[in-house]
Amino acid sequence: MKKKIAGLLMSTLMAAMVVTGCGSSKTTGTVSTDGSTSMEKVIGALGEQFMADNDKITFTYNPTGSGSGITAVAEGRCDIGLSSRDLKDSEVALGLTGTVLAYDGIAVIVNPENPVSDLSVDDIAKIYTGEVTNWSEIGGNDAEIVLIGREAGSGTRDGFESITGTEDLCKYRQELTSTGDVITTVSQNPGAIGYASLASVKDSVKAISVDGVAPNEAAVKDGSYVVQRPFVLVTKSDAELSDAAQKFFDYITSADAAETISAAGAVAAN
Repeated sequence: MKKKIAGLLMSTLMAAMVVTGCGSSKTTGTVSTDGSTSMEKVIGALGEQFMADNDKITFTYNPTGSGSGITAVAEGRCDIGLSSRDLKDSEVALGLTGTVLAYDGIAVIVNPENPVSDLSVDDIAKIYTGEVTNWSEIGGNDAEIVLIGREAGSGTRDGFESITGTEDLCKYRQELTSTGDVITTVSQNPGAIGYASLASVKDSVKAISVDGVAPNEAAVKDGSYVVQRPFVLVTKSDAELSDAAQKFFDYITSADAAETISAAGAVAAN
């Protein structure tokens, strides 16, 4: 009888050791991301949740802009690039793969003092190409329209210009290097107009309707808000991610991440 009890105790101890051993073999390492400033809120929320669930993995994000993030992946300087536009054929030819994480509306923003609350895509194109130069021409105050936009290589700029048909035609007064800079500049100038990721828009500016449709998650999801673009994860096609980076990639592209993405103001692709 004593032998049976001793045997049972030994079996129980060994089982506990196996369980403990499994629990201690968590994935460790660092996940580095680089790119789109528009994705800061979404990728930041995902990184924070991921680290809360995986305390042995460190997540980092370098907000450099879509073009820089794509280059960083191609050159092996980060695990995952972040782009707020689809990859170009020339970038795919470099051996890169794009995976859509979410969809984001590009909000057209004006100063809160501006009475204009709706513009058509055609109106926006005429404004940015210099055909319309005064707010009074489109129902606003008698004031010069000050055009604010993003720098060349920005995914937000690429998406905005592609949708409005204004590629290489915009008459920018200022070309800024981050979403936050655009929002701040428009908030400080009553005559300014700009564009920014819907997920990043603050109360300091007013996001106007486009063709009668307000920029919000539901309108982005059903496609009725036409000024929208993808948030893309960029990886090397012929190289495997590290265990830590693969675990992060699998999590953020799963249905489990949808709620976090939604809370950050974007629409999950999954």
